[in-house]
Amino acid sequence: MAKIMTVDHAKIHCSSFPPSVDGNATILILGSMPGGESLRRNEYYAYKQNVFWRIVEDIYRIDRHAPYEERLAALRAHAVALWDVLANCNRSGSLDSSIREARPNAIAELVAVSGRIQRICCNGGAAGRYLHRFFPDLPVEVIVLPSTSPAAAALSYEEKLRLWQAGLTF
Repeated sequence: MAKIMTVDHAKIHCSSFPPSVDGNATILILGSMPGGESLRRNEYYAYKQNVFWRIVEDIYRIDRHAPYEERLAALRAHAVALWDVLANCNRSGSLDSSIREARPNAIAELVAVSGRIQRICCNGGAAGRYLHRFFPDLPVEVIVLPSTSPAAAALSYEEKLRLWQAGLTF
C-alpha cells in the first residue's frame, strides 16, 4: 500500500504501490511515481485529468468508470502489468520534476521472475529516464510513450492514443 508521510512543509515522502501483475503479463507499463491524488486514493492514475484509463478504455474496451480492482483485473486479463520505476522518493507536489532522492523498485527482478514480459512501456519521459538510469541493461524491449498526465499537453489526445495503441500491441 502506498504511503504519504510529511517530511517538512515543502517535501512529501512518497512510496509507490505494489505491482499489479500476474504470471501472464507480456507488457509492463511503468510510471515514475504516483501523483498526489493517486497516492491519496491508493489507485494508479486516479487524477481525473490523467488520460491513462481513457486510453485503456479505447484500446482494450475496459470501462474507465468500472471499480478500480475490476480495471486492474481486466488489464491483467490482457497480459498487461502496472508498476512504477520508483519505489520511493521525496517530492513537493505531483510533478516528476520535483522528485528527489529517488530509489528504484525491483524492476529487473520482476522481469526475470515473470519470464514472459517482452516489452516495457514507460508512461512518459521521466519514467523512461529513471528506468534507464537504474536499469540500463534490461533484456526486454523498452518503449517510452507520451505521458498521460495533463502536465504533458504537447500532444493531443488522439496523438497520444495512436502512440499508446502502437506501444501496447505486438
